[in-house]
Amino acid sequence: MSTPTNLAPTSPLNLSRTTATAARVLRQLRHDPRTIALMILVPCVMLFLLRYVFDGDPRTFDGIGASLLGIFPLITMFLVTSIATLRERTSGTLERLLALPLGKADLIAGYALAFGALAIVQSALATGLAVWFLDLDVTGSPWLLLLVALLDALLGTALGLFVSAFAASEFQAVQFMPAVIFPQLLLCGLFTPRDTMHPALEALSDVLPMSYAVDGMNEVLHHTDMTAAFVRDVLVVAGCALLVLGLGAATLRRRTT
Repeated sequence: MSTPTNLAPTSPLNLSRTTATAARVLRQLRHDPRTIALMILVPCVMLFLLRYVFDGDPRTFDGIGASLLGIFPLITMFLVTSIATLRERTSGTLERLLALPLGKADLIAGYALAFGALAIVQSALATGLAVWFLDLDVTGSPWLLLLVALLDALLGTALGLFVSAFAASEFQAVQFMPAVIFPQLLLCGLFTPRDTMHPALEALSDVLPMSYAVDGMNEVLHHTDMTAAFVRDVLVVAGCALLVLGLGAATLRRRTT
């Protein structure tokens, strides 16, 4: 009986293979200006529009602007990452890559590193726009806002990588957004405080990572110093991102059947 020669390697995560994968993804994205614009500019445009929607009541923008500063990057990175990863698989690129000495963990980490680099740019631009141009009134440090926005973008990247394994087309990848993102958006405390929800919904919101992203932004909004609640929220969002990345590596398939 012959042994297959194109099985994905089982070697542990390798830094050189991971960085090479990240560099390849960034080279591809460089030739896709629409995707770059979606990731980097759309959150800024949404914040800009939101500021002037509430032009007559700037306090409303102050109340929800910080929360949306974390939510917008999460949503855009989820969409872009899920579609880009699925495109790799449907085109056969993923199958060819996994036939090389490249493990699933290397591939997932490489994608996370590449999109994470773009997430830094995205989060920095959105935070700078909100705080220094749109006059978002923040009690705490803008750097803490940037930290939460970046972690939210990385969480969106991880969720996008994970759900791409279950989609057979780019349209199906987009269809996961109502199932994965919308419930979190409704229950995260953006529209009403979570402790005023029905107890069952409040309990559900306690296990959704976007709830902690919004809570972390609100901690920065209302407190001068870093609080214990802020540290908890940041650790939960970061932990969820790492957990979902691990699940993404475990469920990654070579191609869509």
